[in-house]
Amino acid sequence: MTWKVLFFDAAGTLIRPVEPVGAVYARLGERHGLVAGAEAMNAAFRAAWKATQSPLHPEDKPPVDDDRAWWRQVAAKSFQIALGKAVPDEIMEPLFAELYAHYALPEAWHVFDDVRPVLEDLAADHALHVLSNFDRRLLAILDGHGLRPLFRKIILSSEVGASKPHARMFAAALRAAQADPAECLHVGDEPTADAAGATAAGMRCFIVDRPATDFHTLKALVRSL
Repeated sequence: MTWKVLFFDAAGTLIRPVEPVGAVYARLGERHGLVAGAEAMNAAFRAAWKATQSPLHPEDKPPVDDDRAWWRQVAAKSFQIALGKAVPDEIMEPLFAELYAHYALPEAWHVFDDVRPVLEDLAADHALHVLSNFDRRLLAILDGHGLRPLFRKIILSSEVGASKPHARMFAAALRAAQADPAECLHVGDEPTADAAGATAAGMRCFIVDRPATDFHTLKALVRSL
């Protein structure tokens, strides 16, 4: 079956941080007197991310803060793990404000080289949408890289109030696209959030695992049908 609608995950699929997260956390932390190496911060961030439950809010009641509080929790836990002690609020607040603002900057993100040419090709005869566990900072990032006009809708977890693989995210995507699951292909890089979530919603999923499978592989698949 030919897919009419393509949904795309963002971080890890369309874009990635220019610098390792640990390097950014270590550099900005040092400005506030918190000394931890980039590798230690990177490991701490990964541990904090895994230990922090994904945001889930009551249906039709998305967070008023665009999930900023959730990101603060991850950041605070990252430094606590790396330093072995909690960071006082008077230090954590301005530090987190800098971290949060950094990741809103388009220049903090790199668009994978295979993304733009393939999206431009597929947008000619497919409806493209973003389906991402991100917040509204993603809009400025996509705008800054000139990608936003290629997408018809941007479905964000912070606006839905749930994160992939939650069924609510995929239901919101289908409503936004006004499409049936069988008409849709979801493109992402996470086996659980993307593949399992899409499959449960009745969609097919293409997993990006560069360099083995990239957007050129995706294009070949879509064009072969």
